[in-house]
Order: sequence, then structure tokens, then C-alpha cells
Amino acid sequence: MKELENIEKLLINVDMINGFVKKGAMADSYIKHIIPEQVKQMKMIKEKGGIIAIIKDTHKENCREFNRYPAHCIEGTEEVELVDELKQFEEDGLIYLKNSTSTIYAPNFLKDIDKMKKLKEVIIVGCCTDICILNLAIPLQNYFDQEDRNIKITIPKNAVETYDAPNHKREQYNEIAFKLMEQAGIHLVEVL
Repeated sequence: MKELENIEKLLINVDMINGFVKKGAMADSYIKHIIPEQVKQMKMIKEKGGIIAIIKDTHKENCREFNRYPAHCIEGTEEVELVDELKQFEEDGLIYLKNSTSTIYAPNFLKDIDKMKKLKEVIIVGCCTDICILNLAIPLQNYFDQEDRNIKITIPKNAVETYDAPNHKREQYNEIAFKLMEQAGIHLVEVL
């Protein structure tokens, strides 16, 4: 793996695990449609000398988050495994397990970001746009502001998605999340 100190581009793939895409209480198979675009972008980042971080929602059986969401992505189950289509990137990627909706608090995540002294751009892909993507992008932008680091955060809209449910309309929540992130200074693009 390339030394973190020399990384200029980081692609963060958030929660493209079975528990959100293929099986379980929080899975929505519609999210699968963004996988081919993610594969393309992840290959492109590697070819350009960047690095990939893979985020996996991983919970204990009685985690506090289950007071708000159905039990999902429990440690040791198939739900926490990366979808098969993306496993090729797991071996030489950075892996972070998170027990909340924000990657910022995943063990070692910010420590590794701090080691990336030459970092110029962070690209965020994955699910869910209005929960885990939003809760990574805005706090990370705030962190870069706090540290006076001029690092561009880019979100390709064709590589993020959220779920659809009776009280959670996919299109509406995607648009709300996009507006909030754009107001925070996140660079949104249709295609990377």
C-alpha cells in the first residue's frame, strides 16, 4: 500500500455492504444500480495513484443506534461484508468499521486523514446519501476548515444512493442531502 503521507486523492466508499444492498432489515436492492459506476471510479483512482477507503457499518447486538433504526449489520454476519462486486478493492484498501452513522468517529479514520499531508481531494461514494454520506461529508468539510486544510470534497451524484420506504421517499431525501452538502461547500458533480 502506498504511504499515507504521499496520497493526493482518496476515494471513500461508504457502506456498500450486504446489509444495505442485498439482505437484512435496512437493505434496498435498488442501491445496486450504483455499483458499476463505483467500480469504474475505484479503478480510476487506483490508476491515478490514489487510495481507497472502505467503510463498513458494523454493530454489536445491542448497539444504541438500534433505538432509532432496525437491527442491522451486526458484527460477524454476512450483512457487514462488502458486496461481492467491490471485494476486489478490499485487499489493498483502508478499512474502517463504524458503529454510528458518521465515519468521522470510526477508530483511526481521522488519524489516517491527518497523516495524508499531501491530500488534495476526497471523493465520497456509497449509501445512504442522506444519512451516512451526509454525516461524513459535512463533518469532514468542517474538520478541514478547522484545520485550515484546502482539500476538495467531491460527491459524484451517480455513485451515491439512498433507500425508499413509506416515510422516506428516495428522490426527496437525495435532493435534500445534496442541497445541504452543497451549502456546506461540498463539490457535487453528476458524473466523475
